[in-house]
Amino acid sequence: MQHFQTFKTNISEISLPEKFTFPFYYQPHLLAKIATEELQDYLENQTDFTHNFGFDKKDKELAIGKMFGVLVVKNQQNELGYIAAFSGKLADKSLPKKFVPPIFNMRTEGSFYIKGEKEIEQIGEEISLLKKDRKYLSLKKTVKKLKKTIDEDLAFQRKKMKLSKQNRKIRKRTAEKELSLKDFEILNKTLIQESFNQQFFYKELLEYYDNKIKKSNQQLIDFENKISELKQRRKKISAKLQTTLFGKYQFLNQHKEKKGLLAIFDNPAIKPPAGAGDCSAPKLLQYAFQNELTPITMAEFWWGTSPNSEIRKHKNFYPACQGRCKPILNHMLQDIEMDDNLLLKNLGEKQELEIIFEDDVIIIVNKPAEFLSVPGKEITDSVYSRVKEKYPTATGPLIVHRLDMSTSGILVLTKTKEANKIVQSQFIKRTIKKRYVALLDGNLSENSGTINLPMRLDLDDRPRQLVDFTHGKNAKTKWKVIEREDNKTRVHFFPITGRTHQLRVHAAHKEGLNASIIGDDLYGKKQNRLHLHAEFIEFVHPTTNKLISFTVKAKF
Repeated sequence: MQHFQTFKTNISEISLPEKFTFPFYYQPHLLAKIATEELQDYLENQTDFTHNFGFDKKDKELAIGKMFGVLVVKNQQNELGYIAAFSGKLADKSLPKKFVPPIFNMRTEGSFYIKGEKEIEQIGEEISLLKKDRKYLSLKKTVKKLKKTIDEDLAFQRKKMKLSKQNRKIRKRTAEKELSLKDFEILNKTLIQESFNQQFFYKELLEYYDNKIKKSNQQLIDFENKISELKQRRKKISAKLQTTLFGKYQFLNQHKEKKGLLAIFDNPAIKPPAGAGDCSAPKLLQYAFQNELTPITMAEFWWGTSPNSEIRKHKNFYPACQGRCKPILNHMLQDIEMDDNLLLKNLGEKQELEIIFEDDVIIIVNKPAEFLSVPGKEITDSVYSRVKEKYPTATGPLIVHRLDMSTSGILVLTKTKEANKIVQSQFIKRTIKKRYVALLDGNLSENSGTINLPMRLDLDDRPRQLVDFTHGKNAKTKWKVIEREDNKTRVHFFPITGRTHQLRVHAAHKEGLNASIIGDDLYGKKQNRLHLHAEFIEFVHPTTNKLISFTVKAKF
């Protein structure tokens, strides 16, 4: 079994995990860490394939980091080892022996996919040639110029008609005063006829220009129809090719039950996401089930430069993605006993909710880390539910703003609808002053600055956020260094906007501070907690109209 790799490290004293890794939220088991270290050592020294991971700045090829995965397994001889995989494909399209094969190799010579791709490329070339055709370009230019001339002339005629109408009104008003009734009636009929003649002329002109455009446009339309027909043909072939490809991806589970992509993503209105089935986790499990290998534990890590939109740190461990992998792995891991899903555990259940101030209309609480601001789908315990229970007669929404579950610190609530409206208005107008403290993983070279990185939700991997300059919402953060120590930097964050995960993304992204917040399980490395705390807030009291402020120091 060429892809089964025995450990180079002595692992005889290491106990096996009692359950398999929950792939969507985990701390790697020691065996998975050792397998990862051995694979990373190979990646640093290998000559089996060529791919620009972004380490060599002189490399002119597009730099693309990649997710790799290891699966610790036991073979039929009861020997421990591991198998390795990478997500997607390598730049040189090779399949090195070090890694398990893909679920389906669409790149096999002479395969339906390559034939389909060539047919689509050929149609694309035909479309490109038509679009570059000199006659087509000349016709487009001629028709565009003609349309412009016509538009200008019609605009001139409308302006002329408007002036004539104004002139007739003046003539009519003057005539009423100066002419006899009989002469006035004669003039009025003349003015009406003038108006009719101008409208008739404009209508005739429209018909004339319409025929002229149609005549000039006919040859252009013939070109456009040919291009449209080719595009429709290409779309039809592409859809058929995609459907056939989906059918080739059949995933096994431990019972050797097969299930295809279209059955796994069983909503007929939604196609499987691009790249579904090509991630490392499905590849690893597929190979294990095909070769009677028992899965023990797994881990996935990022190797290379981070994408422009996502936040991926070199060598950091990451969970399997929610959009592409979760539906597939739900089938592949069926009846395999896994670690608990910590995302469904209420880690703040035993924590007290500290109220630092209250009066007749507002409540200020110090929210613990890993505690929800409002009830979630699975966990209902939250700041809102506890305050609602304590103040059952309070009116209004209570919650004015939110903190991420992992963030601790000051949260403002209101007891009345009126107070809620007034305080919320201050948040909307951004007149409220807020300050967060965070501990970052790394030394910042600058002492202060402003980060402008627009953000949006990663639809394929909720709740992660992406930096997106095209579709993202404006997100702005000011920051200032407090102190530096032991390759860590303590900073103050002053958020101007309030996007989900804004401070976490702005800290970790390579175009932000490029230093993730310590304990950030989404954009950095998981620890005992996220080292981010809302320590200060200042706003105008909703009834006294006085400026009030609160400070709660962080416990890190």
